Amino acid sequence: MILLALKEYYDRKAAIGEMAADGWIGGGIDFLLELDWEGRLRDITDLREGTGKKKQPRLFQLPNIGNQALKHTNSGTDANLLWDNAKFVFGLGPKGDLHLRSMISAIDQWLGPTDDVGVAAVRAFFQQGLEDRSHFERALQHPEYGEVLGTGSVRVSFRILETPYPIVFQSPAVVAALNREEEGTDKWATATCLITGEQNVAAAVTHPVIKGVRGSQSAGASIVSFNEEVFTSYAKRQSLNAPVSKRAASQYTKALNMLLESKQRLFAGDMSIVCWAEHEDDFESEFSALFEEPPKDNPDEGTERIKALFQSVHSGSYVEDSNRTRFYILGLSPNMARISIRFWQVGTVYEFASRIRQYFEDFTIVKPPKEPEFYSVWRILVNVAVQDKSENIPPNLAGEFMRSILEGTPYPETLLQAVLRRIRSDTEYRVKPVRAALIKAYLNRYLRFYPNQSYKEVGRALDTHQTSIGYHLGRLFAVLEKIQEEANPGINATIRERYYGAACTTPVTVFSNLLRLKNHHLAKLDNKGRVINFEKLLTETMGKLSHFPSHLNLQEQGMFAVGYYHQRQDLFTSKKADAAGKVDNETIMKEEEEV
Repeated sequence: MILLALKEYYDRKAAIGEMAADGWIGGGIDFLLELDWEGRLRDITDLREGTGKKKQPRLFQLPNIGNQALKHTNSGTDANLLWDNAKFVFGLGPKGDLHLRSMISAIDQWLGPTDDVGVAAVRAFFQQGLEDRSHFERALQHPEYGEVLGTGSVRVSFRILETPYPIVFQSPAVVAALNREEEGTDKWATATCLITGEQNVAAAVTHPVIKGVRGSQSAGASIVSFNEEVFTSYAKRQSLNAPVSKRAASQYTKALNMLLESKQRLFAGDMSIVCWAEHEDDFESEFSALFEEPPKDNPDEGTERIKALFQSVHSGSYVEDSNRTRFYILGLSPNMARISIRFWQVGTVYEFASRIRQYFEDFTIVKPPKEPEFYSVWRILVNVAVQDKSENIPPNLAGEFMRSILEGTPYPETLLQAVLRRIRSDTEYRVKPVRAALIKAYLNRYLRFYPNQSYKEVGRALDTHQTSIGYHLGRLFAVLEKIQEEANPGINATIRERYYGAACTTPVTVFSNLLRLKNHHLAKLDNKGRVINFEKLLTETMGKLSHFPSHLNLQEQGMFAVGYYHQRQDLFTSKKADAAGKVDNETIMKEEEEV
């Protein structure tokens, strides 16, 4: 199913010219060697664009005759056709002769005897260099380009003077050869393709590699691989155990490599995620905004994209009747020379848009003015990671969280454990808005799947009618802290730094002492109206508590944090008279004193 969906994506992009045709692959060329018809070097053209160390090769559709188009093996004999890195082109290093013979062999194998003067000139270039390395001196000792060519890392191809085509691999003879379907000469290398269902087609013994998965080998890794005898059966070699035609293998890997280089790729922890639709759809580009890390040089860009996604899923853009287009989400993780499938989600655009809309609703909460309106998954995970660093996001947690969003299932309990652990350890900024929103989201979704809990649905702001004892304990703790802050302006550390951890886990051990401290703090307040306000608030809050529990479970610890956050936000919110003529208690007391 995964490979078939990727192959169909290839077909869609190839139909509009956005994907390299079979036998070709997108890649860069740094230099062109200008040859005469005898294969002698006449000039060098620098194709790189940009300045200084930021020069980039010019992109072309390059001949693709195997995995060497993405990575070379250590054999030294897997040259590309009419292009390669300078190490192969000039026969550099201890395997230089092997490299040159391999370049010649690729020409002979794929093009054979030909009347094409360009191909013949390039073959002569390699043959002359193999016999006498001084043939290459004009290039390697070039005053401007010799040093960079000598590193062996830049990519080189060829142009022949006085021919109608700009680069040799673009000649009609080469194009025709690469467009011919390869024939399987090995009786074991023909099979029925598991992707297309075609029979007796040339099967790929090894599949092209995948590049762009975070943490995988830079040269690429395999998504389909049978590299040990124990993985094989019935005397079938390597990938013939799960036969896929060479053409289909090339197409699905091109599609996946293209996705991994596009804006439809995103990261969560060590996982790389790509998404695509069955047909062209705006949701393809909008979806990644929910999960991706914002650019470091423009963090507001991520916020704006999240806002745009929120507006699109709430505006009715993705209604059920018109959005039955299938949508695919693939999560990949590195595993040495292989790539592991972490998750695979298939649904319609409407289904995924609905689940994302629910995600946004889950995470709505009252916030300070400068707080982002919407949270991406990356921002949420960073705020539960050690030291708030993305590299410390637990790998499994990222995958489980994303899966719960996309499937509409309860958020993982490990997420609640992680955020509570961070709140207890982060003494300065314990219950940040994003952490409170996460706990609220977890608790409400848990309640939908497992009703009859000790709490009712958590609102976005203060709810004095909440049934959770943990919620009201958190409120009480927030009020006691506020009293301490007003009694001791500029205090360096409050009861939050010292008592929060015990208060939210074993309330009975600390609240009696905190209530005694409260009396001392109230006595220091000069504003008697303010004292009365606090006493009324304490009476209302403690009226919800029948006792101080000896222990709070995880859900109630979460409710404690949300209650604390809601009450803090309510205490710091300016309560000006509203349209109904309400005024805050402090204003009333002040007016009474003046009378």
